[in-house]
Amino acid sequence: MKVTLFATCLVDMFQGDVGKAVVEVLERLGCDIDFPEDQICCGQPAYNSGYVEESKNAIKKMITAFEHAEYVVSPSGSCAYMLKEYPEVFKGDPIWKPKAQALAAKTYEFTEFIVNVLMIEDVGAYLEGKATYHTSCHMTRLLGVKEAPFQLLKNVKGLHYVDLPGKDRCCGFGGTFSVKMGNISGEMVNEKVLNVEETGADILIGADAGCLMNIGGRIQRQGKPIKVMHIAEVLNCR
Repeated sequence: MKVTLFATCLVDMFQGDVGKAVVEVLERLGCDIDFPEDQICCGQPAYNSGYVEESKNAIKKMITAFEHAEYVVSPSGSCAYMLKEYPEVFKGDPIWKPKAQALAAKTYEFTEFIVNVLMIEDVGAYLEGKATYHTSCHMTRLLGVKEAPFQLLKNVKGLHYVDLPGKDRCCGFGGTFSVKMGNISGEMVNEKVLNVEETGADILIGADAGCLMNIGGRIQRQGKPIKVMHIAEVLNCR
């Protein structure tokens, strides 16, 4: 199966190990991976800020970059969902809307692809520790990927999972929200860190780089002994 990786900006620039883990896990599961070097930002920051027309050039470039792909897989529910929004961006456009629909139809979040397309729930991972999982807003509420991460985590040998209190609450990142509403965002991430501490977990797992950077940054600044891992890194542990 040919899989094209949509790495996202945050993974490409800040969390390269996450991208590497995605590739290694999928290759072990029998996938052939390619990475279009023409891929750029998906346009979400501009689009969500109301700059719809201004985001179209970046979106067109993304559509073109992934036009050849059979499956597009991303380690971010938020960014994967943005590709699902492309048909709405080009609503009424006879040329670009069909191209946007084609890309949206073949785009999957990483865990969703493993469970729902490859039909695999145990990737052979092994990681000792007590862990909890942060459910990111875009991935669960908009993309609708709710069960796949938990189906995979329950089969990680050595991992003791504990549920996160208030897991349905935003961590305060929200893209530009964390910049525009910094004080509110700060209180939200403080609450999230307190909830993580309440579980007694020594590992916090998530599936969105933005959320993990936000929560992980606060954990680091507070000096908490909690390791932050993307689920791809967890599934790549042997």
